[in-house]
Amino acid sequence: MNVTPIQLEDVHGAHNYHPLPVMVTHGEGAWLSDDEGHRYLDFLAAYSALNFGHRHPALVAAAREQLDRLTLTSRAFHHDQLGPFCAELSALAGKEVVLPMNSGTEAVETALKVARRWGHEVKGIPDGTASVIVMGGNFHGRTISVVSFSDDHVAKAHYGPYTPGFRSVPYGDAEALAAAFDDTTAAVLVEPVQGEAGVILPPPGYLAEVRRLCVAHDALMVADEIQSGLGRTGRTFACDHESVVPDVYVLGKALGGGIVPLSAVVADRDVLGVLTPGSHGSTFGGNPLATAVGREVIRLLETGEPQRRAAALEGTLRAGLEPLVGRGVVGVRVRGLWAGVDLDPALGTGRDLCEALARRGVLAKDTHGSSMRISPPLTIEEQDLAWGLEQLADAVEELAARPPLSRTQSGLA
Repeated sequence: MNVTPIQLEDVHGAHNYHPLPVMVTHGEGAWLSDDEGHRYLDFLAAYSALNFGHRHPALVAAAREQLDRLTLTSRAFHHDQLGPFCAELSALAGKEVVLPMNSGTEAVETALKVARRWGHEVKGIPDGTASVIVMGGNFHGRTISVVSFSDDHVAKAHYGPYTPGFRSVPYGDAEALAAAFDDTTAAVLVEPVQGEAGVILPPPGYLAEVRRLCVAHDALMVADEIQSGLGRTGRTFACDHESVVPDVYVLGKALGGGIVPLSAVVADRDVLGVLTPGSHGSTFGGNPLATAVGREVIRLLETGEPQRRAAALEGTLRAGLEPLVGRGVVGVRVRGLWAGVDLDPALGTGRDLCEALARRGVLAKDTHGSSMRISPPLTIEEQDLAWGLEQLADAVEELAARPPLSRTQSGLA
């Protein structure tokens, strides 16, 4: 009896994910193939880590060239990719200094450490008392400190005791934010668009008000652009939609080109300058392979083409989604090539919708009950995007034709 990779994963892998029952074996551009030869349109792009699609030729070439030379030194020695990577990413972000790390949540933790240290050493907050204001509905990863200020019960439950020093306010509520500042506030951590929450857009002018309040209270504005940055919303950074420049950018996902983990904290020298040798580090952070790929990602973004494609395809995305409202969908939110879709809970869950989509050759991911996200590679062809949206409409229609769910089945009980 042959045992499949999925069965092996089920027996020997920890069950911290609940993937769709599709075993992907090949990817090209915006398309995936499974072990049986079925093709699927990728409507997730690994939560924006694959902004440039699967196996982008320029990114694969950069990785192969570096694989033939050098992959890892640790930061104990210099290598020839790190300095250029830092200089090029600094220029793209309009900042002075880059601190490369690996995962997105590692970069968030780094930014929090920097903010606290800056608060103590520069702002003069008494040691051990610095606080950070965060937003309700946030998602910044899954480390102990990050889940300590999460309001997602599944991500947080039974991991206490939790890290103190965080104050949460409702996302988009400028008055609540203003009231939350005090003398201990070192920073405000904000997603310019809340991705995991369902692509939640801030009210117009909110990011500008966050920036104003941070200046007024001598606190750092830390923008988590791990999902929203690097072209996803039609701009290099989502903050660009309000012409806001935060003190700190936190980047990840797409920075590694869908090939290697690569994240970064980007700020000016007066912020990142608080770090000294030995006060923070990472063995793989800024390794030659990752930074070689990251440099090619930056080159792609410097052309502006990915950003322009995301902005141009926003109209196609809207045209496919907005007519579904009132026909089984109760809400949609779109920015660039990124959308949140809220299915009527009476029809089913976001998981039900994603399973119906998968049967039609489209892979997407649910989030928070009856919601799902759409974030295809920025390289997707317009006709493929339109086809995928047609499959979504058919999937919603299929769920609407099912017998009504009970309140328990729909999650309304």
